[in-house]
Amino acid sequence: MSCLSFFHSSKAKKMEKLAAEVKTIAGTADDVERRKILDSLRELQYSVESPHDTLNRTIYSNLRLAIARVAMDLKLFEALVESAPIPLTVSQLAKQTGASPVLLGRLLRFLAAFSMVKEVGANTFTANHITKSMSEEGFQAGAHHYFDNLNKAFQAAPDFLASRKYQDITDPKDTPFQVAYKTDLTVFAWAQGNPSALSYFGKYLAYDRTGRKIWLDVYPLAQECAKQPITEKDVLLVDVGGGIGDQVIALKTRHPTIPGRVILQDIPETLAGAIPHDGVELMAHDFFKPQPIKGAKYYYLRNILHDWPDAASVTILSHLTAAMSSSSILLIDEMVLPDAGVPWQAVQLDMTMMCCLGAMERTREQWRILLEGCGLRILGVWTYGAVGESVVACELK
Repeated sequence: MSCLSFFHSSKAKKMEKLAAEVKTIAGTADDVERRKILDSLRELQYSVESPHDTLNRTIYSNLRLAIARVAMDLKLFEALVESAPIPLTVSQLAKQTGASPVLLGRLLRFLAAFSMVKEVGANTFTANHITKSMSEEGFQAGAHHYFDNLNKAFQAAPDFLASRKYQDITDPKDTPFQVAYKTDLTVFAWAQGNPSALSYFGKYLAYDRTGRKIWLDVYPLAQECAKQPITEKDVLLVDVGGGIGDQVIALKTRHPTIPGRVILQDIPETLAGAIPHDGVELMAHDFFKPQPIKGAKYYYLRNILHDWPDAASVTILSHLTAAMSSSSILLIDEMVLPDAGVPWQAVQLDMTMMCCLGAMERTREQWRILLEGCGLRILGVWTYGAVGESVVACELK
């Protein structure tokens, strides 16, 4: 072995040892710690990149989703997962999919280069843990949602912002989305007329939330309710714009002995798909109109205000403050961004809100200004997610 070969071999062994140590540490980490490890590794990668590396990583980022989307259409991920641990050749996959072997080989080499599949030999591939994730329906729904429904809006953003002289986007009917899709409808109205888009979004949200903590993991609901007894006739919680009811079902499941009515509100079209559950009342309601339930113990908003700019959010909040009593508490289940050092996952979502809804993810200070301006006082912020998912409890000033 030459001195140079020995030197390279020594380096490779050190990297293998380092990688094994990182995997061991990550294997015992919780979600918050794991994300910190990923952030550290990402910063390490960036620190050793050359300008050429950085350029290639940046300019080809859209291509990864496009090729993954093609692979999903061909059901390549499912085929490799179903066959695992036995690998499949390009020829075998060509017979299954009907695609050209030359094209499949090129696609699979691309996927392997980015660890979406594992290459085990010439023209031979198998599944890894990422392949398994990418074969799942909810994961693929997320890819479809972003590629099919939102990517055009992202592409339209540079020209849109330039034409508006780089002013903040605050009108949900005047965003890159309207330009990209040549519509004057908001995203929500547009989606109502596009069932496949709505289906992808719903499946993606359900997948994204599976196995993750929720507000009930951190907010001391039982202790708070014990301070002021609630009767069966009282309204315990109104889930405003609560969708199909996953959060109120979680509430009733975790705290079946807390008395009081639990009401799920949303527009009729959404409530038509609500999950039936004992103890959950359904009520058609538009949160841009006065709140019909007065004096509930809790009013709950999950991922509502991040869909709307400040002016619309003030309208939503004003209807709730008008309905609240001195003992009512408003729970806002949203991302609360730190005032500095915002995680990359959160800023991605913030840009998505801007491009498609004229809305935003808010920092702690922006939440304070919005809520105090609506006559609310923040009682506390309980963070349960790795990138700032929190529940903010408020009362009337």
